Amino acid sequence: MSTCATAARELHEPLAATAATARTWLLVEQPGPWGAKALTSSHLDRAVGRRLETSADGTGTRVALVRRPGRHADVHRPDRHEVIVAHTVPGRAWVRRATVADPEQLTSLDLAALGRGDHGGFGREHRGDPLALVCTNGKRDRCCALLGRPLAAELAAMGGAEVWEITHIGGHRFAPTMLALPHGYAYGRLSAHAAKDVLLATREGRVVLERCRGRSAWDRPGQAAELVVRERTGEDRADTLAVEETAAEDGRWTVAVRHEDGRRWSVVVEQRAQEPPRPESCGKAPGRPGRMVVRSVAEGRSSP
Repeated sequence: MSTCATAARELHEPLAATAATARTWLLVEQPGPWGAKALTSSHLDRAVGRRLETSADGTGTRVALVRRPGRHADVHRPDRHEVIVAHTVPGRAWVRRATVADPEQLTSLDLAALGRGDHGGFGREHRGDPLALVCTNGKRDRCCALLGRPLAAELAAMGGAEVWEITHIGGHRFAPTMLALPHGYAYGRLSAHAAKDVLLATREGRVVLERCRGRSAWDRPGQAAELVVRERTGEDRADTLAVEETAAEDGRWTVAVRHEDGRRWSVVVEQRAQEPPRPESCGKAPGRPGRMVVRSVAEGRSSP
């Protein structure tokens, strides 16, 4: 039986503008098995997971579980849980981390403030290696386990990055998928070599466009607009471009992208249903997922 990832590859489905949308990521270490909806189907207390999930709704903060790569993730249940919080908006990006004895402590966090980029002094600043979050949750989609777990293990063995398995970053059919922090760019269809190149660039504050799905800080029209500006200008520094505004009208979006040097682009994006139908996830009926298509790009300069 063909997998959703195989179908997407064979149909040459574009990766651009498919990243999950989140200005801030709240990542909670939870070893052991994960269910399809991991926050409420893992060794994490179900009530805690439900409260975090509910509290995050509409805040710009996305909550996910993480664990270290390995074949025996269920053997040890930690006395303490590592917690990583990452805000990914350029110019204001940060990563902070802490350890907690009980994840219930996290239910008192102001997730709306985290979504706005206000960490409130949580934890300590992360100054180490780039963080590689590889989606491996086979209960959500088998492609993530079959393709993601070997990638996570290989990256961990290579060194040079802090590697975690993560429950969900969207886009099963693009497996293996990875989120690179601190900048928050997502990637798909990665080999270990390609992932290593991404992480080296991340360490240097750069973006690799090949296999890039977009920056999670932006909505999908914004992701499409930023990536096309990068393609046209060759700009690869992660924090030089920002999506300033997005206006929707009649199925199209006009997105303003600004460079720190004052240049500005107006990008028109529309969404089209893809043909032929294909499964967006293994075991699901074929559908026509939307694809963001750039219709025009106009360059100008910001007003003084």
